[in-house]
Amino acid sequence: MKEAFDLGREPEKLRDRYGRTTFGQSCLLARRLVERGARLVDVNMYDTVFGILCWDCHADGGSLATKVSELKEKVAPIFDQAYSALLEDMVQRGLYDDTVVCAFGEFGRSPRINPNGGRDHWPQCWSVALGGGGLNTGQVIGSSDAQGGYPNERPIDPPMVAATLYKALGIDPHDTELPGPSGRPIPLIDREVPLIRELL
Repeated sequence: MKEAFDLGREPEKLRDRYGRTTFGQSCLLARRLVERGARLVDVNMYDTVFGILCWDCHADGGSLATKVSELKEKVAPIFDQAYSALLEDMVQRGLYDDTVVCAFGEFGRSPRINPNGGRDHWPQCWSVALGGGGLNTGQVIGSSDAQGGYPNERPIDPPMVAATLYKALGIDPHDTELPGPSGRPIPLIDREVPLIRELL
């Protein structure tokens, strides 16, 4: 597994395809780890959101200074290049059908740009990209209103995403329990949480 961290073993052209950014090379490393049997790999786009150009685009003039315009010009292209390279590479190597690949953050961004040119925390509506692992991909499930502020059709909440991911990974989300306090088991997911059936 340690050999996976030697990215110098990869062709220069492929490293360029992922992008010579920390995130790009981290996505390449993720593929190398999966290829060698890693069961779970988590790639963060940034080590921190403070004092750097990143998704946390509050434009507060301080440590969260990124503006919406910088997302389009700098941040999104880094993500698009690396994530599309990861998916393409995994398909070409036969890893995609057995690996669930997902991209999401902890919440969305406000539908209105704030006075400083940024967008603030907004837990009411956001997007998740899921693929691989035998999921029925190539579809959009649900929609928001025209401003991207609130769910419109087929609202899906985080517990539904978690339950569906567990199911795709071969873990029954409704019949699995974890050890809880005082030896009392707690359910992995509440039984009433539905799966996103369109994906399964």
